[in-house]
Amino acid sequence: MRIEQQPAYVLHARPYRETSLLLECLTREYGRLGVVARGVRGERARLRRAQLEPFQPLAMGLLLRGEMATLTAIEVAGTPLRLAGDAGLAGLYLNELVVRLTARQDPSPNLFDAYAGTLSRLGAGDSLSWSLRRFERDLLEAIGYGLPLQLEGDTGQPLQPQASYRFNAEQGAVRCAAGHPQAMRGGDLIDLAQDRMPDNHGLKALRDLMREIIRFHLGGAELRAWRVLAMAVSRRQPMPDVETRD
Repeated sequence: MRIEQQPAYVLHARPYRETSLLLECLTREYGRLGVVARGVRGERARLRRAQLEPFQPLAMGLLLRGEMATLTAIEVAGTPLRLAGDAGLAGLYLNELVVRLTARQDPSPNLFDAYAGTLSRLGAGDSLSWSLRRFERDLLEAIGYGLPLQLEGDTGQPLQPQASYRFNAEQGAVRCAAGHPQAMRGGDLIDLAQDRMPDNHGLKALRDLMREIIRFHLGGAELRAWRVLAMAVSRRQPMPDVETRD
């Protein structure tokens, strides 16, 4: 199947043979695709290779056969984002999250739009932590694992903002004592559901929650980006609470 002018982002690239690359791309109408980009390595292909950098909105021409597509044309479809420092690490985290949690050729325009919107927020200097929590929420929804964030998992009653809950990936939010190691405020879950940024305490609680949920859906595996973020934090003196920003 020939595909023309498909909105896309490159999530990951690795060398293939002498002059080619194997790409993981997020496309708007076809979901995540494995793409062979031929003849894009080497001195003569420098300009074309530069178009395949992460965070750059693209329009791709593709020939899709079976599980893999071949790149036939490429155009820059917008202003390239230059994400540096923490924003760059956050962008790489987004890419790893999409590659690890989505299936190939599972279309989700909503996920594509959420990804593009999150990159824009990272580039604009918005809160990194809140931008990532929103994307994690939207990604889980797009792949069929949306979180029940406003009802108690065992009673079906509305969450109470001041009550304490522990969140189970399979059951949802269940009331617990405030001193429970996994206790979080009901209001923080409601804020995430209603797209309202909580305070720093809530952002940290939501970060820890999302890591547990993601780890559950990865079968207990870790993301490489978590280790990279932890190493980046450990090298900083004095050490800020960067973990609330990731």
